[in-house]
Amino acid sequence: MTRNRKMTEDNVMTIREMCDTFEVTPRTLRFYEAKELLFPIRQGTKRLFTRRDRARLKLILRGKRFGFSLEEIRQLLDLYNPSDEQGTQLAKTYELACQRLADMERQREELDEAIEELRNRLAWGEEQLSALKSKEAAE
Repeated sequence: MTRNRKMTEDNVMTIREMCDTFEVTPRTLRFYEAKELLFPIRQGTKRLFTRRDRARLKLILRGKRFGFSLEEIRQLLDLYNPSDEQGTQLAKTYELACQRLADMERQREELDEAIEELRNRLAWGEEQLSALKSKEAAE
């Protein structure tokens, strides 16, 4: 085996290796491929994922975890440009991440308020049930 062939084989992963490494299903990888977020090398029915695909999948999964839509993730991935040291991509990612963080903090505040309100309603309900039980016991 030549050195170039060995380097190429070391730099690609099968769909099973990708699934095991990133804890995703084959269906997930095929979905991202269909959405043109990943571009594996096709050898017949076999898919081989390059280092670039692995890097993109890491970013996709991180973006999904933070609540970005697939379209937002695609737009950010498409901004990749090594000639500007990814400056454009980084600036847009930073902008969207700031917006997403503000949205998440607002959602957390709303959730905290709803939790507090539900706790208060449960406390009221507990008082009502206790009063009813006391009344029944007294009769």
